[in-house]
Amino acid sequence: MSSSTPDSGRGGIPGGTAVIDGLPGDPARPAHRHLGLALVVIATAQLMVVLDATIVNVALPHIQRALGFSGSGLEWVVNAYALTFGGLLLLGGRAGDILGRRRVFIAGIILFSAASLLGGFATSQEWLLAARALQGVGGAIVAPTALSLVTTTFPEGPARNRAMGVYAAMSIGGAAVGLLAGGLLTTYFSWRWVLFVNVPIGIAVALVAPWALGQSDRLRGKFDIPGAVTATFGLAALVYGLSSAATTANGVSHWGDTKVVASLVAAVILLGSFIVIEARSRHALMPLRIFSNRSRSGAYLIMLCVGTALFGMFFFLTIFVQTVWGYSPLKTGIAYLPMVTVIMLMAGVSTQLVPRIGARPLLLAASAIASGGMFWLSRINEHSTYAGGLLGPMLVTAAGMGLLFMPATLVALSKVDDRDAGLASSLVNTGQQVGGSIGLAVLGTIAWTVVSNTARTSAAAAKAAAIAAAKAGHPLHASAAVAQKAIYDHALAVGFSRGFEVSAGIMLIALIVTIAMIRVTREDLAGVQPMPV
Repeated sequence: MSSSTPDSGRGGIPGGTAVIDGLPGDPARPAHRHLGLALVVIATAQLMVVLDATIVNVALPHIQRALGFSGSGLEWVVNAYALTFGGLLLLGGRAGDILGRRRVFIAGIILFSAASLLGGFATSQEWLLAARALQGVGGAIVAPTALSLVTTTFPEGPARNRAMGVYAAMSIGGAAVGLLAGGLLTTYFSWRWVLFVNVPIGIAVALVAPWALGQSDRLRGKFDIPGAVTATFGLAALVYGLSSAATTANGVSHWGDTKVVASLVAAVILLGSFIVIEARSRHALMPLRIFSNRSRSGAYLIMLCVGTALFGMFFFLTIFVQTVWGYSPLKTGIAYLPMVTVIMLMAGVSTQLVPRIGARPLLLAASAIASGGMFWLSRINEHSTYAGGLLGPMLVTAAGMGLLFMPATLVALSKVDDRDAGLASSLVNTGQQVGGSIGLAVLGTIAWTVVSNTARTSAAAAKAAAIAAAKAGHPLHASAAVAQKAIYDHALAVGFSRGFEVSAGIMLIALIVTIAMIRVTREDLAGVQPMPV
């Protein structure tokens, strides 16, 4: 990536030497008058990619009703994007290095926008999922090249620090913007507009980018296509197998189905092949030497746990509050805002605390707090209220997550060779996306299995109660529709509560990883500059 190549920013702006702060500058960078425009372009692109993760989440129940997704099938609206994004992120960064960052950045924006347009017009499940996967490919191209363009466009010092600050704000604030935008668009227009909204933004960025961004030289190297293919398809096979194993409404478990077994076997073969390829390739996407440091490997495992827990929490809560509590998409987005606000606030607090107490104490406290918050959240049921059943545990979970992000990123980047700095940074994001996809498949299988079993048990009990009441001369007067909804709401509450319990356990694993693997000191982190991912 750009940060690991000292002269990777070389390129030219037609018309003469660049001028930075009134002095002749490096022709590799745009003229001073272009820096503000360059920042707008890069920040907007990052906002669009980050926003997409949450803007679609709020619309999930509407998408489910419109296209007839099952509960486990709906997970693929999230996973199709996350898998291709996480699986191809390293290849996207490599493409920018080899083919030129501005060129690749614009291509990624165009692909992302075109995929969004296609998704907005989707009339079938397969159509939407294909568009979401294509969006993920575009995002995997845009995200690493946007970060590289920050470091190659802005001169080191205050200008680059300000640019990094804006980039980080877009990365974190994009979640809040996505929740509100998703709620507004779905409530007042249609779920399709959560995808259409990317199109005009993408067109504007693609048109302005050639004027705002300098071109970079192409670096020598080759693409690790076998590594990218085996990793992405291996993860897809794993997630497909896990998500297809859930018990269906008729009470049948599918762990022994041919497609489930074949998918899981293929996943083992493909992911095993990926490790072999990366160990032997001279141009590996993920050189295994990056995991030689125990603390760094622990940080990646922690981010994997974070992705697993967060993806599941947002997915289940969105369906729960809209289906069981009857929230509109807009009310759902607003309901999440306190959580996003606390995450941003605590991320700032952790930045101040790391130099004073170090990363390890923060990681210990953060993972324990997040685990406690998610366990508290598992107590939610169909009769709970927002203030009494959701707000408290959501804020506690947010406090833990907010405290965790910065120290985990710092540990992941400590003691990294210059040649691996970009790789180390990208793997933090990759870990979250991949962990989220796998976690949502696992948690979804557990949750939907419990939902199915609870619904059948409750329906049988309700039928027996109705027969007994009729024999006693006290027939029940509730309509069949009302009774069926009450049974389904209760089943969702029980199943999703089990999912939150598993999420709490996953954050306990993060705590155990911290205890066993994280050994960095404050001195180890001196001078480490976390790259927003």
